[in-house]
Amino acid sequence: MARTCPGEGGVTAFARPGDGGEKATITRRAPGKLFIAGEFAVVEPGQAAVLVAVDRYVTATATAGPGSDVCIVSDMAAGARRFERTGTTLSGDSSGVRHAVSAIETVEQWVAEFGQRPAAVEVRIDSALHDGGVKYGLGSSAAVTVAVAAAVSAFHGMRLSAGELFRLAMIATVRIDARSSGADLAASAFGGWIAYRSPDRAQIRTLVGRDGVGAALRARWPGLAVRRLPAPAGADLLVGWTGTPALTADRIAALDTRNWWRTAGYARFARNSDECVRGVAAALRGEHPDELLRQIHRARRLLTGLDTATGLGIFTERLAALCAAAETAGGAAKPSGAGGGDCGIALLGTGDPDRRTELTDRWRAADIRPLPLAVAYPEGTPVDQQS
Repeated sequence: MARTCPGEGGVTAFARPGDGGEKATITRRAPGKLFIAGEFAVVEPGQAAVLVAVDRYVTATATAGPGSDVCIVSDMAAGARRFERTGTTLSGDSSGVRHAVSAIETVEQWVAEFGQRPAAVEVRIDSALHDGGVKYGLGSSAAVTVAVAAAVSAFHGMRLSAGELFRLAMIATVRIDARSSGADLAASAFGGWIAYRSPDRAQIRTLVGRDGVGAALRARWPGLAVRRLPAPAGADLLVGWTGTPALTADRIAALDTRNWWRTAGYARFARNSDECVRGVAAALRGEHPDELLRQIHRARRLLTGLDTATGLGIFTERLAALCAAAETAGGAAKPSGAGGGDCGIALLGTGDPDRRTELTDRWRAADIRPLPLAVAYPEGTPVDQQS
């Protein structure tokens, strides 16, 4: 049977802080992510990707605040931001914290649907997904959304499964950008290695607007699938950071402008990407490291072809050097995510520390910083369920 992620069923409890629910100070954290395969294609509903959650975290702490306002303090934005409530809408300067604001608004709308009045709350956000304010490209916006949604939900007495947390974060995200695939949210909410298929986000936004947050959480989301995958057997995952931040939304917008998603070129890319993602998942499940490396080679070729056809600038000089170094060391590598900077990944056979050292030395010589990352597994939630 397929191994599927937990998350079916309803909310397990609701209580106000101090009324038998959670304590008045709640801390939750959410991991960053890396794309292994499926970038770009997964933006379209029903398309697939493989990702892994990594042990760099965004931590959100929710505490009782004075009055009826909401205050957000983030190490990724200057100064404390105070927001006034108008119903379940927060009014104030959301620059640098808009994903946190949307997460809070979404949770509070859900709380209001229970007939409860959201309590005043202060939310502090601390991120290990950047270096001196420069993002690594590990999905910081998604991790912020998941961590804040988890903390504020628990603050209001909501106890959520990983699946409910993902859906809540997805609703908060589509309110900002309906083109976001949600793959990074799934990795952050579920942890570990996952295979993901994206839902129709326009439909989700319609559901929320028509029926509310609670009904949208319970509704069927066509196209959505999240399944656990085992970690690679016989292969190590290495991560290199180029030191240059990149904006995924800019590259997606460039393809939107060209209407690329409706072209024959996209259809071929999507078909090949889906086959590659299936190949990666099968190699992981079957513990076939050589086939896994072959599929990573294939994923890189697909991105190279896309870059050549569209001129997006996926492969920077450093990302090209990152991949070339892995090839020289006997591994396989590719950009992780939309490219143009951020991180690249390499898969290298285990059991040969000299090759690993050779690869990281070559990266450093090319001004690529190896990141000491490990897989982030779920904290306090079931690892999987049988479908």
